[in-house]
Amino acid sequence: MPAQERYRRILLKLSGEALVGDKEFGLDLRVVRMVAEQIKCAKALGVEIGVVVGGGNIFRGLAASEGGMDRVQGDYMGMLATVMNAMALQDALEKTDVPTRVQTAIPMASVAEPYIRRRAVRHLEKDRVVIFAAGTGNPYVTTDTAGALRAVEIDAQVLLLAKNKVDGVYDADPRKVPSAKKFDRLTYIQALNLGLAVMDPTAVTLCMDNHLPIIVFALPGEDNLKRIVSGEQNVGTLISE
Repeated sequence: MPAQERYRRILLKLSGEALVGDKEFGLDLRVVRMVAEQIKCAKALGVEIGVVVGGGNIFRGLAASEGGMDRVQGDYMGMLATVMNAMALQDALEKTDVPTRVQTAIPMASVAEPYIRRRAVRHLEKDRVVIFAAGTGNPYVTTDTAGALRAVEIDAQVLLLAKNKVDGVYDADPRKVPSAKKFDRLTYIQALNLGLAVMDPTAVTLCMDNHLPIIVFALPGEDNLKRIVSGEQNVGTLISE
């Protein structure tokens, strides 16, 4: 696809940390509203948008298991945290008149639809934002991998990985190492071999196997999402073949 061509369908992966703002825990509703506004602006360009949300701002199963909790139990609790974030984002989007559906990998009919691929694609075709929650419904699988999987399933053209405080991929943590070098482009293999803490290696491998490009970028403060879907090439870090 030519670099200047606008994306037709995207999958936006939001970490829980992207919704926490300057807090240490929980949801910053001001940030949630900002995210909703960015999604609305991108959608106004005619782009179909799916969103996968994490839950690390509320609960992390891996961290809980390190404290002695059963890992499977902790991961399921983390999936429930992603549903809370999805519902908050849905509320913010609908307050800006963006039609939205939440689908969960774990059935909970009182608050959301179950994840059904064909129904999700139909919602996208009807100009609705679809928020995918509860990961893949399986323990030991990160929401990064859920993002890559949903992106492939809905035939998205790119996986956009939104970060809270980092504007791309660096060779070290720029918050700790001021001299850290930012990469404008990486191949999948480079990203895997460098062992960079960008996203789950399983997610990178899934994208590589399905030729799905990844863009890592900073969400807060700028119209980066709109710039990316408009075709700008100098936003964040591109990971591709």
